[in-house]
Amino acid sequence: MDVVTARLTVSEACLELAASLRDVSPKDALAVTGRLRREGHSPALVAAAMTLADLRGEARPRLGETVDSMVFHRAGLEQASREVVAQLHAARFAQAHCRKVADLTAGLGTDAMAIARRGLGVVAFEADEATAILAAHNLAPWPLARVVHGDSLAGLADVRVDGIFADPARRNARGRRHDPADYSPRLDAVLDLRHHVRALGVKAGPALPHEAIPADMEAQWVSVDGDVVEVGLWAGDASHGAGHSALVVRGEDHHEIAGPTDRAGSGPLGEWLLEPDGAVIRAGLVGVLAEDVGAHLVDPSIAYLTADAPMSTPFGRAYRVIERLPLDVKALAKEMRARDVGTVDIKKRGVDLTPEQLRPRLKLKGSQRATLVLTRLEGRHAALLVEPA
Repeated sequence: MDVVTARLTVSEACLELAASLRDVSPKDALAVTGRLRREGHSPALVAAAMTLADLRGEARPRLGETVDSMVFHRAGLEQASREVVAQLHAARFAQAHCRKVADLTAGLGTDAMAIARRGLGVVAFEADEATAILAAHNLAPWPLARVVHGDSLAGLADVRVDGIFADPARRNARGRRHDPADYSPRLDAVLDLRHHVRALGVKAGPALPHEAIPADMEAQWVSVDGDVVEVGLWAGDASHGAGHSALVVRGEDHHEIAGPTDRAGSGPLGEWLLEPDGAVIRAGLVGVLAEDVGAHLVDPSIAYLTADAPMSTPFGRAYRVIERLPLDVKALAKEMRARDVGTVDIKKRGVDLTPEQLRPRLKLKGSQRATLVLTRLEGRHAALLVEPA
């Protein structure tokens, strides 16, 4: 978004018009656009208001009803922390007894807003001028929060804070960047700040290599409703202790698991299969989970657990194994026809065949629904017909 569009987006006229468009259906967008132009609204204002109303609709499931007073652009919304995760970030700084926090990469201000709601002062740095204009609007209700347009690492010298938060940019025109050296600002430069403040928190991509995490920091992988959204790196009083943990958030329920990152043992397939939550896998805690539920890996290289007894845990999804089948398309199609299966949910791990490749080749026409797991068992490819617990 350019600066002109940003200023138009936060204008009174755009905010009022966008509010009136909250319940407009996408299929009616073209007709509504034409009506607004006929009513005398400028094309630029209509486009800005329609875009804002659309982005608010997309943001609502992630950020709640506060979106109705917020402004967005698409790139900022894609990187913005979910409301529940931003609240978790803010709680760390409150529990660390911070008084003022610098947000080095404010974006649209969602994390800074959560910190400000805790009654803490916030200095929100944003390098992009248009984004800084939107963030200033979003943070306006909190007098202790202010937005600074400029380089955050350079600007830190001019502010007094006891906490620092950063969500380095991990995307550019070529797409998502996984190398920490390509983060903006660089991850190592941000992590070095842990030696200078009471509390440091950094939101990084969940694929961050374990070797990029300093040994004296806590690393917590977070999943929300099954989607792994980040690894939070915490130091100082914001840390709960060095090591790895996984936080699984489902609705209002939060569950945490931590421990050593030792691999679990493997063994034969049992009557039950457990698919660990992605945060547990990313954190390297499958071995801890296996010990907790009395299970073992189906294969040394595959993060599926198995046991003869049912496994109940918030850190994974359990399935009853109905039948072990060869990973052969003709054999699977025959089995699905015999079971009158017309819809199949396909999970895979450790095999090259994708659900998109397999599903049409099965030529399903039945009335039942089934779940197939394509994986490796004791070093060999196999398919499992399973039933969700």
